[in-house]
Amino acid sequence: MITAIFDLDGTIADTIEDLADAVNYGLRQLDCPEHDIESYKQFVGNGAMKLCIRALPDDKKDMAETLLNLFHKYYDVHYLDKTRVYEGIKDVLYTLSAEDVTLAVATNKPQDVARKVVEKLLPDVNFTKVLGGCDERPKKPDSTIIKEILCGLPEDNTVYMIGDSNVDIQTAKNCGLISIGCLWGFRGKDELLSAGADFIAEKTEDISKIILR
Repeated sequence: MITAIFDLDGTIADTIEDLADAVNYGLRQLDCPEHDIESYKQFVGNGAMKLCIRALPDDKKDMAETLLNLFHKYYDVHYLDKTRVYEGIKDVLYTLSAEDVTLAVATNKPQDVARKVVEKLLPDVNFTKVLGGCDERPKKPDSTIIKEILCGLPEDNTVYMIGDSNVDIQTAKNCGLISIGCLWGFRGKDELLSAGADFIAEKTEDISKIILR
C-alpha cells in the first residue's frame, strides 16, 4: 500500500494572495503597515495565529488575537478570490488515485477553510482525510495530524509527505515518512534541502514519478 499526504498551501494550491489580502485587511484596521506577497511567503506555514504574529510590528505583537479575528472575518469570505490549484496537480492526483494510492491532506491551515478549499477546487478527487489546524491537535511539524491520518490504515504502508516548506519536511522526519519537497511553492530549494528532503520535485509531474517509480 502507498499513501501520499499532501500539504495544501504552496503545494496543491497557490493561496498566497488571498492570505496576504486577508492579513493586510486586518493590518489596515489596526493602522499597522502592510506587507508584500514575498514577505507573506515567509510568514505562512505554521498556522493562522503564527501568520498574524509575524505580520505585526515588533511593538504590536500583543494585538495578534485581534488581527487573527479580523483575518478570519475577511478570509472566510474571500478565501477563493485568487486561489488556484497549481498547474498539473490535478493530473498528479488523478494518476496516483488510478494506481490505488491513498490520498490525504495535512495542513496547518484552519481545518474548516482547508476542507472548503479542497471541496471547491478538487471536488472529484477522493481524499481519505483532509485535516487542518484546530484546537484539538498541535500543528505540524508535530506528528499528531499524521498519526490521525494513518490511523486505521494497514501497517504495510509506504507513506510520502509532500510539501513546500521545512515544516513539511520536518513533519515527515518526525513520523518516519518519505519526504518530497516541491519547488513551485512558497519557500524554495535551499530551505527544502537544508531541512533534509528525501526527494525534490521540480515540476508537479515529478511527484507521481517519484511515488510510482
